[in-house]
Amino acid sequence: MGLFGFFSKDKKESLDKGLEKTRESFFSKLTKTLIGKSSIDDDVLDNLEEVLVTSDVGVETTLKIVKRIQDRVARDKYTGTNDLNRLLKEEISSLMAENYSTGTGDYSQVQDLPATPYVIMVVGVNGVGKTTTIGKLAYQFKKAGKKVVLGAADTFRAAAVDQLGIWAKRVDVPIVSQGMGADPASVAFDAVASAKAQGADVCIIDTAGRLHNKINLMNELSKIKRVMQKVMPDAPHEILLVLDASTGQNAFEQAKQFIAATEVNALALTKLDGTAKGGVVIGVSDQFKVPVKYIGVGEKMEDLQLFDRNEFVNSLFENQK
Repeated sequence: MGLFGFFSKDKKESLDKGLEKTRESFFSKLTKTLIGKSSIDDDVLDNLEEVLVTSDVGVETTLKIVKRIQDRVARDKYTGTNDLNRLLKEEISSLMAENYSTGTGDYSQVQDLPATPYVIMVVGVNGVGKTTTIGKLAYQFKKAGKKVVLGAADTFRAAAVDQLGIWAKRVDVPIVSQGMGADPASVAFDAVASAKAQGADVCIIDTAGRLHNKINLMNELSKIKRVMQKVMPDAPHEILLVLDASTGQNAFEQAKQFIAATEVNALALTKLDGTAKGGVVIGVSDQFKVPVKYIGVGEKMEDLQLFDRNEFVNSLFENQK
């Protein structure tokens, strides 16, 4: 069984509901552009390009998808617009599969964590749902039978330390905290040392969500990593960037900044349920070649789901012929 269990009926329902706004917005735009069209011509492909870009898939990824469809139309002689949804679904699926070939693979298949404790450093700007994501992650790991320790290294904001403390109580996991204004690297050091001493399976470290200039960000994150490595030479095992899907193109900009500043190797996209900008999941993963690992599709603890690209694409195209 995978780390957070199989893709159950409940999870599928949450995902379908979470992607509802994106699905409705995307297909209503697409349907409008196809009125009166019976064949896939340049005009239809131009319209498709516009629909994808305005659905926050991103320009580079959109051009890739449209080019692939264009090539298949020419090669396989697909001509009817009734083939378009199927072609689009297949090409988005294969594009997303490629982005995982260099990444860490399908996490739904993870049986065991590759290190003990498995250290996750969580990065992202304030307001994207970073602390909530950490709380829900802790809940999911604990539910899967793992022992979790949290580290409150976002010492820049008083509320961040308090919020993480509330989540720690709620999920009933230990937290290492030195309060506001403490040295973040010192908190991270203590958290990893504590997790190791307690024989914890997972240690999740919160970091300050400031997009100050890139050099400062780089220096701060590098220092946290360097200090953690005194306790565990290969830590952190995962640098998880949390992005708010509802910010659309801003999410691309944030991803660019953080990926330039540190070795991000996993993405979490939150707040998909409240937005029609779910296309950002396809674009961000493709553009930065970093796998999407978690998606937030609702308020409940269980609504932070391990990302399954097949389920995501199936849900996006639900009920579309």
